[in-house]
Amino acid sequence: MRKYLIGLIAVVVIGAGAWMFKPSLVPSLVPEASATSKDMVVYKSASCGCCGGWIVHADKAGYKVTAHDTEELQKYKTEANVPDQLQSCHTTLIGGYVIEGHVPMREIERLLREKPAGALGIAVPGMVSGSPGMENGRFDPYDVIIFYKDGKSEIYASY
Repeated sequence: MRKYLIGLIAVVVIGAGAWMFKPSLVPSLVPEASATSKDMVVYKSASCGCCGGWIVHADKAGYKVTAHDTEELQKYKTEANVPDQLQSCHTTLIGGYVIEGHVPMREIERLLREKPAGALGIAVPGMVSGSPGMENGRFDPYDVIIFYKDGKSEIYASY
């Protein structure tokens, strides 16, 4: 019985240590989910109307959105490893990926379906006129950027 208890304690201590000293908080921030999951979590500023507009697009596409207003948005972007140059006004977590900014639902569905090796997520940097949630009568061309765990990024789609 004593050997069993010592072994159990060792497993708990080692497991807790591995969890506490992980290099990134992404696993806790971006839970694993199946590609068919339509549940997403959005972190946004309470005062941002365009974030609400993007959430309307997600709702219409059949996603179940849980939105969190926060004044610590940068904390979530940092923990999710969103590169500075790709940041926008809201950060979304779905299916183990990070979606940054006004990404079209079509590209989110593509990401969840294709599951590119090493991908952390996709982003539309900034706040581009004509992107989902940013409809204002003007359309500016923009790219959806995929970014990877190794720090690389590339164009995933162009609009």
